[in-house]
Amino acid sequence: MQERLKTAALGGLIGAIAAVAVMAGAVALHIVPAATDARLQSYLLGHPKLVVEMQARAEAQAADEARQEQIAKIAKLGVKKFLDPNVAFVTGPANAKNTFIEFYDYNCGHCRNTAAVVKVFMQKHKADTRFAFIEYPIFGDASTMAARTAIAAHKQGDKFLALHFGLMAESGVVDQTLLLAVAQKAGLDVYKLAADLNAPDTDKALLAGYRLAREMKFNGTPMFIINGQVHEGEITEAELKQLVK
Repeated sequence: MQERLKTAALGGLIGAIAAVAVMAGAVALHIVPAATDARLQSYLLGHPKLVVEMQARAEAQAADEARQEQIAKIAKLGVKKFLDPNVAFVTGPANAKNTFIEFYDYNCGHCRNTAAVVKVFMQKHKADTRFAFIEYPIFGDASTMAARTAIAAHKQGDKFLALHFGLMAESGVVDQTLLLAVAQKAGLDVYKLAADLNAPDTDKALLAGYRLAREMKFNGTPMFIINGQVHEGEITEAELKQLVK
């Protein structure tokens, strides 16, 4: 009983703090008029949906601020940092007018959901876009192994792309058995692939991708950088068209 009372008291304290924050935030976002505490409380109690609206606006504002910081970081680092073949699989004309960069995880459902759109976009823009695919495994050991395998596949040219889109088309967990099956289907030399898995530059590329993602403060996948603009999460064909305008 005593623990329940402590929990209830803590909950009440958190609720009180949140209520103050809600009212202050509501004024800052111009959702409610500035007034006395009593008027604010009365107004908020009469419009409970405003709490949800205020939270949504605050989250959107925070996301936009984070995106602007990321865009500024890209400008500071320079896009060439993301087009480094020692970090990414890079393809497309060196003097392309567009740049397309993706950070992803092979066990990420959102990455898989958007892979078909990326593949179609790539086919349509081979002549005018420089593409960079950067491993960012965040879903455990299986994802890390998949990322290492993909990096090793860089040394087999465009067969990497067959492996990449083959893995993204899978629905199950990408483990060692599935990696081997998809690699063979993609036409990769699996013996060379196994040898390159243990090459020092495989570890370096994986670590470099991690560092770059962390420097950009990317917390999830997929993350896209298209012509210097950042897009988080699944992307549509319409959104891609807008970003390359």
